[in-house]
Amino acid sequence: MKIVDVVCEPVRSGFYRDDQAAIRAGATHDGFLYVGDALTPGFRTIRESGTAVSVMLVLSDGQVALGDCAEVQYPGAGGRAAVFSAPEAIAEIRDHVAPLLLGRTVTGFRELAGEVDADRSGDGLLGTGVRYGVTQALLHAAALAAGMTMAEVVQGEYRTGIDLVPVPLFAQTGDDRYTNVDKMILKEVDVLPHGLINHVGTKLGTDGARLKEYVGWLRDRIVELRPRPDYAPRLHFDTYGTIGLAFDRDVGRIADYLAELAAQAAPFSLRIEHPVDAGSRDAQVHSYVELRRTLARRNVPVELVVDEWCNTLEDIEVFVAAGAADVIHVKMPDLGGINNTIEALLHVRRNGLTAYCGGTCNETDISARVSAHVAMACGADQILAKPGMGVDEGLMIVGNEMVRVAALARRRAGLPRASCST
Repeated sequence: MKIVDVVCEPVRSGFYRDDQAAIRAGATHDGFLYVGDALTPGFRTIRESGTAVSVMLVLSDGQVALGDCAEVQYPGAGGRAAVFSAPEAIAEIRDHVAPLLLGRTVTGFRELAGEVDADRSGDGLLGTGVRYGVTQALLHAAALAAGMTMAEVVQGEYRTGIDLVPVPLFAQTGDDRYTNVDKMILKEVDVLPHGLINHVGTKLGTDGARLKEYVGWLRDRIVELRPRPDYAPRLHFDTYGTIGLAFDRDVGRIADYLAELAAQAAPFSLRIEHPVDAGSRDAQVHSYVELRRTLARRNVPVELVVDEWCNTLEDIEVFVAAGAADVIHVKMPDLGGINNTIEALLHVRRNGLTAYCGGTCNETDISARVSAHVAMACGADQILAKPGMGVDEGLMIVGNEMVRVAALARRRAGLPRASCST
């Protein structure tokens, strides 16, 4: 089966892009928007409508393989790629990707994805978002050509040896961190609530009191509302470096505070993402190693999750080698080609750390579905329910895709199936 055309069009993403620097500097809400000047290059305003580009590979038998170029909610922060431009992405696909792919026979995913991910435009690689979307479409094309799911393609080509079963779902509340928690509890979400703790004064509290109070409320709310007594979700908060800001990056004080949060969270387990932003990859590695050792020495039951400054496959390899986290957030849109995400998740697992197949609320339904296949094939510990911040939509898109993949894998393996099977 050959690729006979490459079609791409601008489309909507599932959320918005935000200027993290301006928000951390104190930008205030005006309804759904923010008041103040943008600080990160590429932003005109602090909150802007998200954009994406849909890539459609037309195959010689008439089937169409899909992938979406997308960016994270906070582009340009923590060492990430700059703000995504749909017109620039389309031009790159037209000028560089289409000539590379037209007429090529689709015999698999890994080799062709590697070519696209390594292709160059001008002085560097193709845009991160472009590589992300095009390689999604290539994985879909390989699956269509082989007559199997995308997860099975990854499982086979990378010889993962991992059963295709749904992995735990991690939902995020956005700023509606009370009502959305109720939704998560009713739907028995595996990991919650993310919390969007992105400002010291209004979200964390200058002495950490606001987050501490929220953790206690969350613990009690789960116990009060849980549909069954043994429902015990993992608590995972993304703090965007605010803990380090509140406690002057003092490792001892940060560890003391994390111990207080763990006590508030009990009996539920606790993960804290990005407690400190050290300003560079090397500094981030050093700060995480030091904090992780301090927590271990004090027997504080908190797992540290790395996100910012860990944006590429190379970055992930550096953090893993240093043991600079308990959980590695493999943030898919940051890694470019999804071949890098696959390698990263498998590398994290092989080295005994926890692999979180993540991403952003600002992706699309297509990229979210591809993520589900990749997470299952690589045995991720958890996957982000995306896109959007409404909870239900992301849970439906990612969760339902994993259920479908698992059912088809069981069918192909000749295992027992649901009652509607024949």
